[in-house]
Amino acid sequence: MTDVTDETFEMAVMSRSAEVPVVVDLWAPWCGPCRTLGPMLERAVAATGGAVELAKVNVDENPRVAATFQVQSIPAVFAVRDGKVVDGFIGAVPQAQVEAFVAGLAPAPSEADLLAEAGDEASLRRALELQPDHPVALPALARLLLAGGDPQAALELLARVPETAELRALAAEARLAEQHVAVGDDVGALLDDLLERAVDDEAARQEFLDVLETLGNDDPRTGRYRKALAARLF
Repeated sequence: MTDVTDETFEMAVMSRSAEVPVVVDLWAPWCGPCRTLGPMLERAVAATGGAVELAKVNVDENPRVAATFQVQSIPAVFAVRDGKVVDGFIGAVPQAQVEAFVAGLAPAPSEADLLAEAGDEASLRRALELQPDHPVALPALARLLLAGGDPQAALELLARVPETAELRALAAEARLAEQHVAVGDDVGALLDDLLERAVDDEAARQEFLDVLETLGNDDPRTGRYRKALAARLF
């Protein structure tokens, strides 16, 4: 869900709708039916798993967007695809109607989607034959390869697609597995040792960064050790 303004409307709705259908919810804080409809839209859009996005527009604060849709009463809901309004409704409607409205915008799952959902290795490999960068099948297969003790195959698979935060963490885990490095209870001692060698030893520096990647940004040690490495390097 995104709160959209007059200034962000073009990028957040019109441009974005070329990639994914966008439901625009025009509302105002004083509108009782809006407060009822809003959560229903949020639940229905969330159920699509990212296949549809929701943009909320406060018409009191963003009159240009309201004028674009020629809104005369709220709540008013419009579906935008490829920069054009393709559906919409006015007023609060039942949950079932909201769900049907949103579901009708989501594209039907592809064969690759269905194979990825199956989750077994053969299905995941077939999904990647159909769509080599499938966002679910690729990390799922990489995890299966890691669990099966083949980190090199996991790394070769991950190297085929642009890096994301999820794939970066998987690659770090695979590199550590190749070196038989386990991130356990003594991770602090491991990081201290690697930190001492990281300045002059590129392999130690990569291992150090990989350990931090597997810990994740929510671990307080990650930020502390990254700062410690930066202080030594710069």
